Amino acid sequence: MIEEFFSVSPLKILEKASRKNLGPGNLGALLAWAGIGKTTCLIHIALDKIFNHKKLVHISLEEAPEKVTSYYNVICRDLMKGLRLEEKYRELVDRNRMILAYLNRSFEIERLQGNLQNLVEKLAFKPDALIVDGLDFERVERGLFEALKELAKAFEVEIWLSALTHRHIATVNERGIPYPCDQIDDLFSIILQLQPESRGILLKLLKDHDHPMISRASIRLEPNTCLALEGE
Repeated sequence: MIEEFFSVSPLKILEKASRKNLGPGNLGALLAWAGIGKTTCLIHIALDKIFNHKKLVHISLEEAPEKVTSYYNVICRDLMKGLRLEEKYRELVDRNRMILAYLNRSFEIERLQGNLQNLVEKLAFKPDALIVDGLDFERVERGLFEALKELAKAFEVEIWLSALTHRHIATVNERGIPYPCDQIDDLFSIILQLQPESRGILLKLLKDHDHPMISRASIRLEPNTCLALEGE
């Protein structure tokens, strides 16, 4: 049953947020150390959108489209088996998801804008959300994130990005946002962080639009699947 997926989706953490979603025109960030499960968690975010009958573009800066497709296939296969999802949901993924790859540092906002325009005009594929996996926050300037935010507004999409944090860098700004988002957190509406713990992985809500973060909302994820544990 698809309701079972939504009950364990990492995005259920937004039920604790003020607006319950990220929303068109906004940027969201998922922060984690290497090897914790950023890509898996991003794919679950993507599937949450797709299973809600939204169209999504997955943008990879590190992996070829075939490998990204393989990730989706493995995760979908496990979901189909574990949650007894109907075959129509696998077909929905194929129909409502596009993959764009920009390898060898070939990612440019102008190229992305042109590719999105082609999807809309030539394929009648107007996305509701973008996933950007593999952008090196430490190598790019603030201007790129500003341009992404403008693109999000122009195409009326929400954009989720992954950011690599480091065990050896403890820098955190006065709002509790860690490096490498500590100097650009004003450009993001939602910021989530994956944090490993003895009882699984903690998914923490670090920023909730303009809502003051009086207490940190969080849910626990199963470390192998990055799905919410029962009762969270």
